[in-house]
Amino acid sequence: MLSKGDEYPIHQTPEPIAFSGSDRNFYDRYFFNGYSPDGSVFFACAFGVYPHLNIMDGAVSILKDGKQSSVFFSRPMGMERMDTRVGGLSVEVVEPLHRIALRLEETEGLALDVQFTGRAFPIEEPRFTHRQGPRMLIDCTRMTQNGHWTGSLTRDGETVDIKSWAGTRDRSWGVRPIGMPDAQPVPPATLPQFYWIWTPLNFEDRSVFFHVNEDGAGHAWNTRAKVVMDGESAEVQEEMAECSAALDFEPGSRRASHASLTFTDKQGRGCGVEIEPFATFQMKGIGYGHADWRHGAYRGEQMTHAREDIVPDELSWATPENLHIQAISRVTLTDENGKRHEGVGSFEQLFIGPHAPSGWKDVFDA
Repeated sequence: MLSKGDEYPIHQTPEPIAFSGSDRNFYDRYFFNGYSPDGSVFFACAFGVYPHLNIMDGAVSILKDGKQSSVFFSRPMGMERMDTRVGGLSVEVVEPLHRIALRLEETEGLALDVQFTGRAFPIEEPRFTHRQGPRMLIDCTRMTQNGHWTGSLTRDGETVDIKSWAGTRDRSWGVRPIGMPDAQPVPPATLPQFYWIWTPLNFEDRSVFFHVNEDGAGHAWNTRAKVVMDGESAEVQEEMAECSAALDFEPGSRRASHASLTFTDKQGRGCGVEIEPFATFQMKGIGYGHADWRHGAYRGEQMTHAREDIVPDELSWATPENLHIQAISRVTLTDENGKRHEGVGSFEQLFIGPHAPSGWKDVFDA
């Protein structure tokens, strides 16, 4: 099965690009978010390619005035991975690793026509490899880049101009749970557990990146922190020698009300970030954990789409599909010289199952 990708020197196996190893959970995904300078308007998009499911899907969601409006798309892929368009939603690589165009033709009252320009070379996060007993659950690589957006978005006839808004994009690929869950569990039965923090933050002349996955005992199995100045190349970017996060939670919940990040560079100099969330974006609005529009879900033999509106502040956190959020946050960086920098960023959280440092012993206790 030859496809457009076979014209490019990007093969990773002896097979045509249409085939991606043997794991049915292989995926290739774009993620984007962007926000006004004061964070009052926030948008996000996910666009996924699932070669072994032969499905391509995507979603755009806009949060404004407390309401989050989403439109979802899905279609059979026809084994052609290079046609990155589903319905009215498309992703175009204008300049690899630097500039991306994202467009949503008016669908169910939502539209988007924006272009992302990176602030520095993308960072490569450590490879994520995580097993559930003997079964590989996650095996993927991700690159992340902060940048600026220009263009416009529209919801129900109201258009908002976008002029140098900040935001983040990432590209990840590999293996993670997609489509229908596996019907056969791995014995012995264990409580689900996932503790995840991801904080791409934008300041005037630099970006801060931090993430951590921790097991139930609180041990980090994947983490990284970087402070990246605008224009820095991959060779110049420096990884922090040590990084950690301390969280305060809203009473009776697993939603963080405040976070303090602490970094130490390889020269022994310290810096820190204070994060103050002020609004909640539900990641299910772009398919993450959605009950019906989960990533890679089979939606039939034809392209299909649907709109959904939610009010995040009215939803209970203690529901599986509501756990995964990005908290739009005001952030303050105190650099290694003691200078303070104000910014805005997204504070992604997904906390499920036991976590000893937080005092959690069950799936949803708080």
